[in-house]
Parts: sequence; structure tokens; C-alpha cells
Amino acid sequence: MPSKKTKMNWDLTGYFAEFDGPEMKAFKQTLKEDVAEISEKAKGLKALDADNAEPWEAIFLVTEDILRRYSHIGSYIGCLASIDAHSEAYRREEAEMALMGSELQKLENELLRALKEATQEVFSAFAAREAFEGARYFLERSREKAQKTMSPAKEELAADLAVDGLDAWGRLYDTLSGQLEFDMEFPDGRRERLPMSQRRSLMDNPDRRVRQAAFEGGNAAWASIENVAAAAMNAISGARLTLYRHRGIEHFLEVAMFDSAVTQKSIDAMFEAIFANLDVPLRALRLRAKAMELPGLAWYDLAAPMPLPNQEPVPWKQAKELIHTSFAKAYPALADYVQSMYKQKWIEWEPRTGKRPGGFCTGSLFSKESRIFMTYNKTLGDVRTLAHEAGHAFHHHVLRDLRPYAHDYPMTLAESASTFGEMVLTEGILGDESISDVQKALILDMEIGHGAIYLMDIPVRYEFEKALYEERARGELSVSRMKELMIEMQQRVFGDVLQPGGEDPYFWASKLHFYITGTTFYNFPYTFGFLLSRGLYARFKEEGAEFLPKYEQFLRLTGSDTAVNVAKRSIGEDLESPRFWAESVRSLEKPLNALEALLPKVMPMK
Repeated sequence: MPSKKTKMNWDLTGYFAEFDGPEMKAFKQTLKEDVAEISEKAKGLKALDADNAEPWEAIFLVTEDILRRYSHIGSYIGCLASIDAHSEAYRREEAEMALMGSELQKLENELLRALKEATQEVFSAFAAREAFEGARYFLERSREKAQKTMSPAKEELAADLAVDGLDAWGRLYDTLSGQLEFDMEFPDGRRERLPMSQRRSLMDNPDRRVRQAAFEGGNAAWASIENVAAAAMNAISGARLTLYRHRGIEHFLEVAMFDSAVTQKSIDAMFEAIFANLDVPLRALRLRAKAMELPGLAWYDLAAPMPLPNQEPVPWKQAKELIHTSFAKAYPALADYVQSMYKQKWIEWEPRTGKRPGGFCTGSLFSKESRIFMTYNKTLGDVRTLAHEAGHAFHHHVLRDLRPYAHDYPMTLAESASTFGEMVLTEGILGDESISDVQKALILDMEIGHGAIYLMDIPVRYEFEKALYEERARGELSVSRMKELMIEMQQRVFGDVLQPGGEDPYFWASKLHFYITGTTFYNFPYTFGFLLSRGLYARFKEEGAEFLPKYEQFLRLTGSDTAVNVAKRSIGEDLESPRFWAESVRSLEKPLNALEALLPKVMPMK
């Protein structure tokens, strides 16, 4: 069986006893039958009115339970496919999940039809029913979404076509990226063929020769599949634009704003504050270039640590201890939860051929368990990734007793929880009296380095994707045009801190976020969450432990209101004001000042 051949660190038996075993087969079959049955019942009903509220209520409740179970098996298959991109059995199951997802999309279309045609009076009475306590926001968002749908027949066709069209391109990219290997030539002349999942940590290596070799070897590998990657990007963006046109969506950003539960005003306020305060991240990058004795930085230098002395590898055991100790100092409940993840083996971390690149946290609404996927390569950056994903898992834990309809929170708020976890880690390590000046410098470098990425790298992705969709509306983009666009955006945002020729023309191909078919503009929510978490953490520093109940209230509200309203209700902040975002950007000055003062003590500075 593929499950016995696939090595893994995490224990997935909380999902099913074995892959493709009797339990999994029965679970999947029952789920398919229930989807088919409730879909037929929904199709047989007229749109919601005063006379059929009861049967529609039953359909919405059964659908909620179906979503709970679908999250369970979908998370399980996603875990397996991520650790073994070579497994045909896992890929087949992924394809089956896509088919089931298509059927669920059709079911959702029926629910949207019911809400779209209902009068406001009927809808208000329906949403106020006792069975929907805690789900009103979900119903209101569904009704809003319903106004931008095609006819039921067209939506059903779109769902069917997505399986072998839009989603198939995403699956193709996932398979290729998971199997892609690159030739790595180390400074000592040693050559290795490595999985692409190990490239990221090599580009974080203190040795610039290693970073450059990983960058160039990786880009040579991406160049070998550039036409497929470009075809996938053209197909995904083109399919979306066609659907938007037929659904009456006037601008492609409308979908991104709705999916992220934000207003355009809040995003505009955020970017206004970022670009008005670019001097902060630019200063951080110039300090990095100075420490590296470089006139400017190349793309592969942006996330690399400064050339500080005595940078030892961080073994996995030590990484776990660092996370637990740091969390325990500030947030005991978070520390206890992460410790339980270690004990229950919920983390997949070892470098291994066939693993997909990147990291993620996934969970089941059925078992109320989470899993973390990453490739740990003994760097402090990997420790930070673990803290990031642990923040996501804790968010899921805080919401565990809420109904599934109240779990549907957007990326903008999800990323606040993960970056809050990073900040707790950083503060915890800095507050440890046993930490040396060199280690403090390393941690400070990571904090401001990540800040520069969120405030500059992510805007590059956002501006690139906007330009892509604008041009894609007029026709397909060539590989050369995608490279030109990416270089143009990198130069526009980074300016002269990026050395001439130091751009990454293949960033559009290597960044898997551009190929996620379930979400568009998988970029600005990271910056939104990063800056929002800095605002949250500033309040935490002011108020101490008394703030933590407000923070958990913030987490609990994330699936029950818009991002703007969640911030107002939990911490009283206005996210449509550039002031809030500007203060969050400027908060990076404190660690930057500390690093500037510390560097001359630990390394020669010219």
C-alpha cells in the first residue's frame, strides 16, 4: 500500500486507521451519497420563501455537516499528497477530492439560488431562526455572494468544467513542483541533485555562494518547465476572468476583497501607509547590504541572515524547545497547545525527496485536530516557520467548539494569528538572559528581515498579479512577458537597494501561491495579517496578560464578521485608517534601532 511505503513524521491515524482502508472507503462513500441526496432535495425546492423555510433550514444544516466531513477527508488526502508527490494513489485521491468538490460546488449553487431570489423580509426571518444561531454572518455573506452568480445551469457547468480545467492546471503545477529537482553545486565543488523543497533553506544560507548556487540552479530547473508554468498561469487567470464576466463582476479585485472579507478602502489605506513609509524596510535592507559588504542586494540575499559569527545549526529537538519556552513565557495556553502537538505527532518536518515545497497548517472540523507540514533544515528561519504554523493551529484550536459555518475565516485574519505566533517567539528569545549578543542579533535580523519581505516582497506579488490580470484580459501572456513584468515590479518596489541584474525573473513560476485555484490574490492578506498582528502585539505589550482574552475574542470572531468589524469589536481599531497601518509599519524601527546598535559589537562594520 502507498501509505506503508511513504515515510512520514506525523501520525495521521486521527483521520483514518489506514489509507484506502475500510474506514476511509465507508466514510467517503457515505459522504458522496449524502451530497447526492441533499443536492436532489435542494433542486426540488423553489427559492426560499415564507412557505418553505423549514425544508431549506434542514438542507443548510445537512450541508454544514457535509462540510465538516469533507474538511476531514480533504485535509487527510492533502497531507498525504504533500509528503509524497510521486504517489499515483495519492494523486488519484486528490482528483477524486476535486470531483467531490465539484459536487459540493453544485450544492452550494443551490443554496445560493435559494438566497438570491428570496425577498429581504423572508431572508431576515430565515437567518433569525434558532437553528442558525452563530451562522448569521455566513448566511449574509452567502446572500451577498449569490448576487454575483450565473444561472444554476451555468454554475453547474462551471463546477464540472473546473475539475478538468481550472483545478486540473493547479494540480498539474503541484505535481510538477513536487517532483521538480535542481542541480546544486556547493562551494567545495560537490554536486547534488536536490528536491525543490530544499531550495528555500539553501537560499537562507549565510554563505552567499550557496545562496547564489541554489538560486541559479533552481531557476534553471524552473526554466525547464517555464512553458507549462506559463500555460497554467494563463489558464487559471483566463478561466477566472471569463467566469467573472459571466457573473457580472466588474473588476477582478472584487473577488479578492470579498474572499478576504476586507474593504477596498482598508487595503488602499494599508498600501498607502506602506509606500509612505518605505524608508523603514529600505533602511533595513541597506543595513543588510552594509553588513554583507555589498553595494546592493540580489533577490537571493533578501531573506538571508547577516554574516554573523558562530551561526550553528538548530537541531529539531532544540527548535521545539525554543518554541515551547518562548511561548510559555508570554502565553502559557499557546505553549501548552503546541506541546500537545509535539506529543501527539501532528507535525511533518523532515527533509525528504518527493515532498512538496512550502509549509502549511491544515485541520479537520470533524476530529478537531490540526496538522503542520514543513521541511525543517535546521535554520532559525525554519524555527520561525514552525511558530508561524503553530499560530494557525492554535487559531483552529480556539475555534474548535464553534459550528463549521463560524469557521469560515479569511486569509487576512488567519495570517494575523500566524504572525502573532512569530512575534511571541521573537520576544521570548530576546527576553532570555542566556541569549548571547550574536543570537540576539540573529533574532533581530530575522524580525526586520521578515518585515522587509512583508512590506516589499508581498507588494511585488500584489502589483504583479494586478498587472497580470489587466493584461490577461486582452490575451495570453508569453513567458518573456511574465519575466518582464516580474522584473519591472521588483525594480519598482525595491528601487536601488536591488543590485542591477539581481532580480528574480522566475519568481512568478516558483511562487506556488500564484497557482492556488481556490483563492485569488494569495498575497496581500499576508501583509495585512503581518501588520494587523503587529498592532495586536503592540496592544499586548501595553496591556500584558489582560490583553490575551481580547486576542482570543479576536480569533473567535474571525469567522463571524468582516476583518474591519472584527478589529473594531475586539480591540477598537479602525483598519480603514492609514494611521493604524502606518503605526504598525513604524513599529519595525525599534528592532531596527536595536540591531544597528548591536551589530558593531558582534561583527566588523565598514
